[in-house]
Amino acid sequence: MGFRSLWWILAAAAAAAPASAATTIHLCGDSTMAKGGGGASGKPTEGWGEYLKYSFGSDYVVRNAAIGGRSARSYTREGRFQAVADIVKPGDWVVIEFGHNDGGSLSTDNGRTDCPGDGAQTCQTTYNGVAETVLTYPAYYKNAANLFLGKGAKVILNSPTPNNICESGTCVDDVSRFDTYAKQAAIDLASPNVYHVPHKQYAVQVMKNLGPTTVTANYPNDHTHTGPFMANVMAGSFVLGLKCGTSALGKAVKNSTESLASASYGACIK
Repeated sequence: MGFRSLWWILAAAAAAAPASAATTIHLCGDSTMAKGGGGASGKPTEGWGEYLKYSFGSDYVVRNAAIGGRSARSYTREGRFQAVADIVKPGDWVVIEFGHNDGGSLSTDNGRTDCPGDGAQTCQTTYNGVAETVLTYPAYYKNAANLFLGKGAKVILNSPTPNNICESGTCVDDVSRFDTYAKQAAIDLASPNVYHVPHKQYAVQVMKNLGPTTVTANYPNDHTHTGPFMANVMAGSFVLGLKCGTSALGKAVKNSTESLASASYGACIK
């Protein structure tokens, strides 16, 4: 077989073969991130995770494993972090964002509430007739991060998105302990492959710029679950946080959404 014939066969095979495997961005979170946005009834809702794909090129694939009603605790107990880890490839990214369902009291345990505390504290409870040792929010974050690091992935630990900060007619700041916990968990892990995005801060910034009329109109059913427009805004605020950070994923952002290009998103937060 001549060289030209061999070259032609190899070239044809390369053209027919699928492109090298794309890097996957796995999303672990609750209804604010999930497909459908948790809108079981009422007007349509959407989770911000469904819009993230528009900010990356074809060399990245977004896999949205978020599910409504979950906390860092229940996502762990149900084996959902493990299920994501089972398909993670070295070099993939995992974005973790919980907080909307992690509060409450263990005295009337709903299966989602975390143990109070910022470290290794534990609580004992019985949920659905089964004894359970409940960890703190940052402990669940760090355990999940270590699981993915062990698979060769890179991890982003987010603070949770805000509820509608403008429902009173004035847009106000929104800070909770989970914002601090998410940041501290990333610091405590002290890994070059773990990052924190203060998603809530970036979301609050753009919500204030959009104003109460626009924001409230796009929380169609309650103050937690976003309509499609606001879900896209939440995705854009996360992408801005990525771009303002130090991760390679932030540098990989290619196709910023139209709204992200708008001045309403604001500047990098120091």
